[in-house]
Amino acid sequence: MNSSGNDLITIGSLSMRFLVDGRDTAGHMAMAEMIVQPLAKVPPPHRHVDVDETIHILEGSLTCRVDDCVSVLNKGDYGFSPRGSVHHFSNPGDVPARVLVVFSPANIGPEYFREVADVLGAGGPPNMEMIASVMKRYGIELAS
Repeated sequence: MNSSGNDLITIGSLSMRFLVDGRDTAGHMAMAEMIVQPLAKVPPPHRHVDVDETIHILEGSLTCRVDDCVSVLNKGDYGFSPRGSVHHFSNPGDVPARVLVVFSPANIGPEYFREVADVLGAGGPPNMEMIASVMKRYGIELAS
């Protein structure tokens, strides 16, 4: 069963394809394949108010920060960002990173990423007020 439709959601040089939607798991978790291109512009450091995020590197590598801990994750490695922790990732390498991402519970899912893609794809400079509004609705806060 898959309610997410496997649509590719592209935000700049980052893409997400949800494999499991919260509708499939009674809201317990959502899972996506994320592709992060080399030197991609990625989300700034942020925290999820009520969602844990686990990533597993399938190909390539990412540099990840969770609170004050910075590590390089390579193929086969995983990282965990507990709810409330400030986290951030980047791909400083020269090959795309392919990552499995799990959000638990599924409060962050394809709808969030589609809304962000719509705001950023509206043309002109990014409307940061609208981005902040979308983030707030899904319990995501930028780190100060």
